[in-house]
Amino acid sequence: MHSKVWDSIFRSKLPINTNLDRSLVIFNSLTLHIHPVKVREKAIKFSYTFYLGMISFFLFIILIVTGVLLMLYYQPAIPNAYENMKDLQYVVSNGMFLRNLHRWAAHLMVISVFLHMIRVFYAGAYKPPREFNWVVGVVLLVLTLLLSYTGYLLPFDQLSYWAVTVGVNLIQYIPVIGEKTKFLFLGGHEIGEYTLVRFYVLHCVILPLVMVLLIAFHFWRIRKDGGLH
Repeated sequence: MHSKVWDSIFRSKLPINTNLDRSLVIFNSLTLHIHPVKVREKAIKFSYTFYLGMISFFLFIILIVTGVLLMLYYQPAIPNAYENMKDLQYVVSNGMFLRNLHRWAAHLMVISVFLHMIRVFYAGAYKPPREFNWVVGVVLLVLTLLLSYTGYLLPFDQLSYWAVTVGVNLIQYIPVIGEKTKFLFLGGHEIGEYTLVRFYVLHCVILPLVMVLLIAFHFWRIRKDGGLH
């Protein structure tokens, strides 16, 4: 009975005694096939990787879960957005805990992704054949910062309003595309309803979907490029 359950899930026979058996477990498993069949022991030591990549991914999962729950209580409209934040703080059971968990996970993800990039650079893991995956990692870092930035406006209080005002005013000084990029972000010439809706769609739909696709591709390339380094 135990063998049948194992075979139905992993498609490999028990017992696992040889290197071929171990390889088949990795190859035939949906959850394990992203890993290389063999990996150097040094590459998976905590003192070498600090598990920063997996910590970043775990924080992203927390953000997805808490973000979906927060969406149940949030309306991207004025003045509803600010009122919803106050309800989460004082009315919704455990609402403050949920919001703070989302906020601190976002801060920690920015830090962990940045430290992960530093660790990869220090270890020389950006060199061939991993140079393309390094570019993917840089894009993921930029998307992480954009997720943090777009989420900043959603409470629509004084702090977020003026912080985003400063940010979009800096964008307009980008040569050639600055003014158009600012207008695209704001949906007009000043922060208002359209700005809030655009930041909401970017933060809750577009950027997370792009992140999920790139993270999956990032993991796949790690295996194809020879595993961790």
